[in-house]
Amino acid sequence: MEVIDQIRQTANILEIASQYTTLKRSGRRHVGLCPFHSEKTPSFTIDEEKQLFHCFGCGAGGDLFTLVMEKENLSFSEALRYLAQKYHITLPERKRLSPQYKRLEENILKLTESALAFFKKNLFNTGEGRKALEYLKKRHISDEIIQKFKLGYALNSWDSLISYFQRQKVSPKLLEKAGLVIYNPKKESYYDRFRGRIIFPIFSETGKAVAFGGRSLFDAEPKYLNSPDTPIYKKGGLLYGLNFCKEVIREKQEIILVEGYTDFISLFQAGIKNLAASLGTSLTSEQISKARNFARKKMIICFDADTAGVKAAGRAVSLGFEEGMQTYILRLPQGNDPDSFVRKFGAEAFLKSIEGSTPGLKFLIEMQKRDFNSDIPEEKAQIANKIASELEKISDLVVRDDYIKQTCEYLGIDEGDLRSRIKQKKKEPTVAGKITLLPVEEILLLILFKHKAIAQSLLGSLNLQYLKGLRSEPIFRTAQIIYDKNKRLPEISDVKRELDKSLYSSLSEILMESDYVPSKEEVKDCLEIIKERYLENKRKELRIQIDRLQRNKEEDDKIKPLLKQIADITNQLSAMPQRNQ
Repeated sequence: MEVIDQIRQTANILEIASQYTTLKRSGRRHVGLCPFHSEKTPSFTIDEEKQLFHCFGCGAGGDLFTLVMEKENLSFSEALRYLAQKYHITLPERKRLSPQYKRLEENILKLTESALAFFKKNLFNTGEGRKALEYLKKRHISDEIIQKFKLGYALNSWDSLISYFQRQKVSPKLLEKAGLVIYNPKKESYYDRFRGRIIFPIFSETGKAVAFGGRSLFDAEPKYLNSPDTPIYKKGGLLYGLNFCKEVIREKQEIILVEGYTDFISLFQAGIKNLAASLGTSLTSEQISKARNFARKKMIICFDADTAGVKAAGRAVSLGFEEGMQTYILRLPQGNDPDSFVRKFGAEAFLKSIEGSTPGLKFLIEMQKRDFNSDIPEEKAQIANKIASELEKISDLVVRDDYIKQTCEYLGIDEGDLRSRIKQKKKEPTVAGKITLLPVEEILLLILFKHKAIAQSLLGSLNLQYLKGLRSEPIFRTAQIIYDKNKRLPEISDVKRELDKSLYSSLSEILMESDYVPSKEEVKDCLEIIKERYLENKRKELRIQIDRLQRNKEEDDKIKPLLKQIADITNQLSAMPQRNQ
């Protein structure tokens, strides 16, 4: 299949896409009106570096082969000939690239720990650092908390961190991959990402420093700056402080979500420890899912009362519906955030205010009432449609039924009418349905479609049985069939016709949005995680069967084989290597 790689290296998806729509540069990407559906606001995006496209409106996406197949209504082989002819490629002369990827995670973890020590030293041993300490004291952050959360300080210098690592013979390129420095192409040099900022280390659930957040002391914009995505950190994938609070959250089965580091630290210092922070207002389904892992009972959102905070709270409710989370919105008095409120009124007053939190459904309706006048029938109908779209996301029929009744009471509308609107929403095709995949699934998909040098190792080791129940199962099953039948690695355009629109759209977005570079060793690690998940689920199913048989007082000869299966699975799990997370 060398001809495919030759076309990829010669053709340019930007040039191809420009045949079908007008594109304008937006940052490192190009955007334009989607050629696959009618729209007024451009949502069709080209990433020239990755040679991928994705429409955030209709969900269409893929590589240049998919683009040509869809627009010209061609099969894959026809699209191949079309592109070969266009770029005068007649022979598959070039060999497949087979780059070898080093395992970066361990090196970057070490760099992050070393940077953490450097920032901490700056805080306590420099003149600038002492001023940062004074600022923290003014914010009533205690010495104990400073030590516990390993706060530090980045000097207001362009090269203090990079000079520190250069003395240790660390390459700037590796520092860039760790998110610590930025490359300036005009000067052909690197400079520190964090300058003149109090540093808040961002920890994984197991307590490893994986990234940093910085609060400017020099009125620089943005006021708060976070690390970019790296091989060990994905924005929107972590909740700040969860490593410190997960046991209390699990015990209470209730989590309070705030926006930033200072909100979190103030509440934690005041003794409120069933909380985490979203690292900004843009909550993700992955963060909500993490919250649900520890707090099945209730999620309380306490964001700022500004427009961005209110919008983010509404998104949290919507995500809560999808994840089956009981969600409440805590609205503090105007002009207060969690940090200022708890310093003024104390922890007891904050906890007392939680009792008056607004249920998520009521909050969404109130949001809509601010945008539409419910006294005008046509606008009330728009509110009903908006809420119907949210209620349709709730999978639990009992919960949805009760919320339908509550909505009708709040709005004074007919229950049958609202049910018919929800039913209609279900019939409408999903424009760009989002399917949330596990992080390990995303890594395996990146390996399969973007890192061909190690994809063969993945398909050679993949046991489809272990994928049972995963949302990505159809992708890997189709890829395995193509690999076994044609003795070649699959392309994204190969699997498109076998997947439903939502799953394909999610795959396209993952490949477009992620810059993560997996390593060969991760194939084994990921497959171990998938296997462990499968065995754990199998063991749970067997225990449920045994419980049912015991309740029905069945004979032991029916239970003994199931117990043996559980013992075999337990032995397999015990024999699996322990992973450091």
